[in-house]
Amino acid sequence: MNGRKLQDVAREVAEELPASTMGHPFGPEYEVFKVSGKVFMLLTEVPGEPVVVLKADPEDSEALRQQHSDITPGYHMNKRHWITLAPGQTVDPGLVRELVTESYRLVVAGLPRADQPVDPERFGIAEEDG
Repeated sequence: MNGRKLQDVAREVAEELPASTMGHPFGPEYEVFKVSGKVFMLLTEVPGEPVVVLKADPEDSEALRQQHSDITPGYHMNKRHWITLAPGQTVDPGLVRELVTESYRLVVAGLPRADQPVDPERFGIAEEDG
């Protein structure tokens, strides 16, 4: 998958998530997606190549990096809790959709219950089972 397609798929998923907002708090070169004020995805270029930066469970993050050469530690983020998806052969649109949704769920789970727009334990699960 090329870089523009990678970012387009990620952006499309993020825009459909409840209470998701996008802004440019770090400058025009970063599209930053938040839920209730907390970052769950960044779109940027490293160096000149479009990438997607997402939150990930540390154990999942390690496994993903071992299985996919196009997934590396988070660019300019905590390397244990964030991953970077780069264009290439090992990341497909389905995986991008799954990882964006999981990043969102992880961030929502860390919010106070009153600020959670969805139940992070159940959000997206019915879609996968259906």
